[in-house]
Amino acid sequence: MKFSVSSSELLKRLSMTGGAIGSNPVLPILEDFLFSIKDNQLTIAATDLETSIATTIEVMSDGDGVVAVPAKILLDTLKALPQQPITFSVDEENFGIQITSAYGKYKLAGENGTDFPDIPQPDSVDTLTVPSNTLTQSINKTVFATSNDELRPAMTGVYVQVDFNKLIFVATDAHKLVKYTFQDISSEVSTTFILPKKALNLLKNALPAGEPVTVSFNKANAFFKFGDTNLVCRLIDAKYPDYNAVIPVDNPNLLTVSRTDLQASLKRIAIYANKTTNQVILSITGENVEISAQDLDFSNEAKEQLACVYDGEPVTIGFNAKFLIEMLGVLESDEVKMELSTPTRAGILLPVDEADSSEKILMLVMPVMLSN
Repeated sequence: MKFSVSSSELLKRLSMTGGAIGSNPVLPILEDFLFSIKDNQLTIAATDLETSIATTIEVMSDGDGVVAVPAKILLDTLKALPQQPITFSVDEENFGIQITSAYGKYKLAGENGTDFPDIPQPDSVDTLTVPSNTLTQSINKTVFATSNDELRPAMTGVYVQVDFNKLIFVATDAHKLVKYTFQDISSEVSTTFILPKKALNLLKNALPAGEPVTVSFNKANAFFKFGDTNLVCRLIDAKYPDYNAVIPVDNPNLLTVSRTDLQASLKRIAIYANKTTNQVILSITGENVEISAQDLDFSNEAKEQLACVYDGEPVTIGFNAKFLIEMLGVLESDEVKMELSTPTRAGILLPVDEADSSEKILMLVMPVMLSN
């Protein structure tokens, strides 16, 4: 089996697909790309048995066949080559691979492609179409709030509610929560599932701008199809916590402030905060919010004042600066509002202006208790 392909085009596809390869694969062949050629179409696949990606590109070949190619050495070779046509020759007896470039020849040991695990195919699925930009936004605005706690698997992923004409994405790590709603889709189903973080990050990096994405799902897997690429991931089989129960509804104190000013102030003040708690204190009265932090262990402290619009009783409340900075970075409006009640209850963070009337975002951050 022999085929020729552009080195830069191949590298682009391999870099995207290679994200599915795990760092400690359970089977040696999972360190490989699966190359399948049929009718001058090369399909490149990679999997860690949880997440799989396959993409197709045109090549010039002298026949059909499959071979498993070691991923790391192939990627390193292509990264070191300037853009040019390269030729792969595969010995169908021992799966030895020879790559020929304008500079010379490189030999590597492949494996029998028929030993590569099967990638799940859509079966008994429900399907909907989502614009790629919406999917990218949904991932960007939620995936950062997922948990890394493997003891609570549900919270390590993003909870998706498909509710006929709207999609709701929710992520939480018990300290912060994000709920992102998009209302402009058409679907004939109402269901929920949990998508793993790794698959979402791969999807975000692979999605083309302005293309429709076909999303299919059954009880076990979710399938994303866009252009000539397919991504499949196993859903997280766990019960998601009732996130609505933790969103406070009665928040009489309303703070409105410039998003960029608040974020910049928090970044400066956070330098002086205790490195364990990252606690910053907001003292809000009338037209000013005072932002302060101290680290008693090192006698560090800092204080700034920002102009704001505030409607409510004076309040002093502590938050984790890192969480607030991250959340403000995801919001896009010039001004943000914080809905607060007492120093022991969660604060709600909202954009003042939504960029798109079909989308809504709500963020919640738990307070860091004030020490006496």
